[in-house]
Amino acid sequence: MTTLTDPPKESFKLSMLLNDTRYRSLTMQAIAALLLALAIVYLGNNLIQNLRAAGLNISYGFLGSASNYDINQTLIEYSSRSTHLRAAVVGILNTLLVALLACATATVFGVIAGVLRLSPNWLVRKLMAVYVEIFRNIPVLIWIIIIFTVMTASMPAPSAFRGEDPASSMLFGAFAFTNRGVYVPAPVWGAGSMVVVAVFVLSIIGVFAYRRYATKLLYDTGKLLPMFWPSVGIFLLPAILAFFIMGSPIGLDYPELKGFNFGGGIKIGAPLIALWFALSIYTGAFIAENVRAGIQAVSKGQTEAAAALGLRPGRVMNLVVLPQALRVIIPPLISQYLNITKNSSLAIAVGYADVTATLGGITLNQTGRAIECVLLLMLFYLTISLLISAFMNVYNNAAKLKER
Repeated sequence: MTTLTDPPKESFKLSMLLNDTRYRSLTMQAIAALLLALAIVYLGNNLIQNLRAAGLNISYGFLGSASNYDINQTLIEYSSRSTHLRAAVVGILNTLLVALLACATATVFGVIAGVLRLSPNWLVRKLMAVYVEIFRNIPVLIWIIIIFTVMTASMPAPSAFRGEDPASSMLFGAFAFTNRGVYVPAPVWGAGSMVVVAVFVLSIIGVFAYRRYATKLLYDTGKLLPMFWPSVGIFLLPAILAFFIMGSPIGLDYPELKGFNFGGGIKIGAPLIALWFALSIYTGAFIAENVRAGIQAVSKGQTEAAAALGLRPGRVMNLVVLPQALRVIIPPLISQYLNITKNSSLAIAVGYADVTATLGGITLNQTGRAIECVLLLMLFYLTISLLISAFMNVYNNAAKLKER
């Protein structure tokens, strides 16, 4: 039923797609998407025709053939008789390993350096400024090579540990630092070990839950619960109790000198350490500036109000400043995590077998399947970058300030 005050309904016309502001933006987006799709189809068809003219075709059958090369550090079982597909998986896992380690340590370095850059202590503030300016203005590839060279030149060879008691030359008799890498004890899993691991994981979740509850209680009632010692207790005690209740099911396999090298334990190769540390300190310098900018974006009145309530500087930073600074810190932090993942492709410079070195290096050279290998590399980096961005955006939405 219409009334006299209702405007007359206008019938839809094709001209409205361009002239009407309600539809114009959608029309432009549809045209752009269509042109992009046509360009992709044209380029793909052109590629296939050129390959056919050269007697070539796109095929991924080479992934099932034997790789015939060794990889110095693997997270899964691998030998030269394994397939190129398994070699690519080993490279992918190695890339994810160094990216995960570097993201974690770079965040720690960046947060500490960013907070200390605003320290009232002149010496500390200037030292952090020197760190930021030096490391972020020198290419990360140079830092990778420098750290790898220093490590291989300054660390002793495994033969230097020979003697009456090689363990006495090791740190705590369990850690060996050599020019080939660092050897650490490896866990030996026995019956019931998964129960201990499950309890440990639940303890970590419990720590976050307790700290979240304590923070919420503080905001709601002003009651301040202790944080440090309860967190330590929740983190350690349940796992220790489960360990002894299950009969100590987890042991350690210590590295031992056997011939010209160490055997047993876990070897963390020098290339992995160099790449990990270089990416961490390089990206940490950028994260430090993001943290500093985020802290300075918080109104000074917030800090003064918290101090007026009697909160110590540490609690002011943890409870008042950093939660508000996250809305400024997280968006550029996503870019830094993506940069770490992509910069890990420089691993080939020090002989670390990431996916670029395996699939995009040795496999490509052996099989001659350049297009297929490059397409797979592009797909991997695109997928992992989108996953990181999606995860961090979810965290960003959870951490941003909620307006009432």
